[in-house]
Amino acid sequence: MFFVDTIELAGLGNRSYLAGGENAAVAVDPPRDIDQVLAAAARRGVRISHVVETHLHNDYVTGGLELARITGAQYLVPADANVSFARIPVADGDTVEIDPGSRVALAALATPGHTPHHTSYVLREAGRPVAVFTGGSLLIGTVGRPDLVEPRLTERLARAQHASAHRLAAGLPDETAVLPTHGFGSFCSSAQSEGDRTTIGKEKATNTALTVDVDTFVADLLAGLEDVPAYYVHMGPANAAGPDPVDLTPPSLADAAEIAARLAAGEWVVDLRSRVAFAEGHVAGSFNFEADGKIATYLAWMIPWGKPVTLLAESAEQLAAAQRELVRVGIDRPAAAATGGPDAWLPRGEKPASFPRSTFAGLAARGTDDVVVLDVRRDSERAQGGIEGSAHIPLHQLHGRLGEVPPGTVWVHCAGGMRAAIAASLLDATGRDVVAVDDGFDAAADAGLPLTTG
Repeated sequence: MFFVDTIELAGLGNRSYLAGGENAAVAVDPPRDIDQVLAAAARRGVRISHVVETHLHNDYVTGGLELARITGAQYLVPADANVSFARIPVADGDTVEIDPGSRVALAALATPGHTPHHTSYVLREAGRPVAVFTGGSLLIGTVGRPDLVEPRLTERLARAQHASAHRLAAGLPDETAVLPTHGFGSFCSSAQSEGDRTTIGKEKATNTALTVDVDTFVADLLAGLEDVPAYYVHMGPANAAGPDPVDLTPPSLADAAEIAARLAAGEWVVDLRSRVAFAEGHVAGSFNFEADGKIATYLAWMIPWGKPVTLLAESAEQLAAAQRELVRVGIDRPAAAATGGPDAWLPRGEKPASFPRSTFAGLAARGTDDVVVLDVRRDSERAQGGIEGSAHIPLHQLHGRLGEVPPGTVWVHCAGGMRAAIAASLLDATGRDVVAVDDGFDAAADAGLPLTTG
């Protein structure tokens, strides 16, 4: 009897999988922190005989090479992927036995589109397709974006996505489970997926790649693409070169004097605590990226690549969780860290900095005539409507455009509060008077704020 275990990477919006039979299993698109995969195999009592990649990932650093080295598994990578390490090149139609005793096998199916070399893998039990690992090809209700490789290839890859989706749909039974890597909040997805499971049959009925003609599909797909996270440019080369093993040991601890010195040197000091705690009191000049938010995506997107970062956490557990998130995107070792709170992070006698939080109702009661309202949502969100007279700078651009924020007290908002908190911390660090609007954007209309549409 076959099994499939899902390994959630919620912070990045991705999934990895462990699948197999009674004795052996394959790891599909494993994360950098491979201990999760090893633990899943141990719970099942199986050995990892194979590790496979659907493509060279653009949004995270793979753990595939290290996992194969540690377990002795065969490491399968699409043959046309240009890599500089030893692996078993896999091509369309190749089949490998994962657990012969359980009659579980894996068949490669070329599905270019997300990348030119993208490969899906059909999991078979006794010759019958039971699931397909689609990586960044067919996702839940959408497909992987085709613009992450080379701008000149984008339209060609978009057309390939349409063809690959149709190949999967035509070649597999309707009941086949579709198990993508991307699409659960990942920016590798061309649109945000709804739901957490699907089948070939369901996708035939709902996925636009399978319900509209290729020209319409390509035009709509390309029109909906948004900015690419800046750190993506570093992920593909890291995966092609062969990532180093991770080091998740605790970083060196910094005292108040070292924290101050690192701030003075222009390094990033990142406070991982909740946005509520940060607003109430923090080290002046530090930035707030909540550990419970999408820290890997937004910190890696915004920090100048390679700049040293010191992490401030309320506990050793929070620090360890953040380290794990960050190694997945190539931020391997914090320069230093500290735990506790501002009282431990500031020199004796120095008071924490703070700023107020409010809601859209609070903004409406205050009035917008003599304050700056700053919207840090993405362009696609802004296109659906915004507060009349507000400024708009997407969060991922804000650090480089702080000089464009008009003078005055800044009431900063996003769609829910997390990104507004990051933005507020950036503005606060420059000495601006700021109010973080910690509220859902739907509440703006309910509060009577005048909105623009389109």
